[in-house]
Amino acid sequence: MDHFTVNNLKKIKNEVFSINKDCKIIAVSKTFNNEQIRPLIEYGHINFGENKVQEAFEKWSNIKNEFSNIQLHMIGRLQTNKVKQAVKVFDYIHSVDSIKLAKKISEEQKKISKNINIFIQININNESQKGGVLINELSDFYNHLVKDLELNVIGLMCIPAINEKSKQAFEAMKNLNNTIGTKELSMGMSEDYLEALNCGSSYVRIGSKIFGKRY
Repeated sequence: MDHFTVNNLKKIKNEVFSINKDCKIIAVSKTFNNEQIRPLIEYGHINFGENKVQEAFEKWSNIKNEFSNIQLHMIGRLQTNKVKQAVKVFDYIHSVDSIKLAKKISEEQKKISKNINIFIQININNESQKGGVLINELSDFYNHLVKDLELNVIGLMCIPAINEKSKQAFEAMKNLNNTIGTKELSMGMSEDYLEALNCGSSYVRIGSKIFGKRY
């Protein structure tokens, strides 16, 4: 009998793949332990998300040695002093929003001959308290990361404002992606992933709908 997390994932896969069969479902495993994650790995799921570097390093280093196909996504705010450790364990970083951070990632990944997949985080609702590149700064920021820092920028990411309609933010993101010419969009969480998919999201970040509530 399948574990409840596997059953939850199967339901979500059916919904997601009916809209975009190539979409990657990131199971956001932050705060959950190996016992809760293991059934998903044994089922064959490979994309997982964490938002704290130390927790991810301690939790996933051994698992990734055992399951080499696991793809680990950094979805939280990344501090520059954590980059050296982050590039060792993560395969994707979804939250690049400053030149200082991008430069550090570029330096550290070259030291270990790794090429991390990068998403630029966009401050899509122009919130002063939230991280992310402003829309009018995106073009220059993207060009610097790709041309000068030689980062593998594959797409854009956003976290819409809580009090705003997600669909408007997602549609704006789709337009930005088309303008810049990147391929992927990381947007949509447990509450709004279907809306995000209908606006072209190719990576959805789902936690509570798979694992249940965090305590």
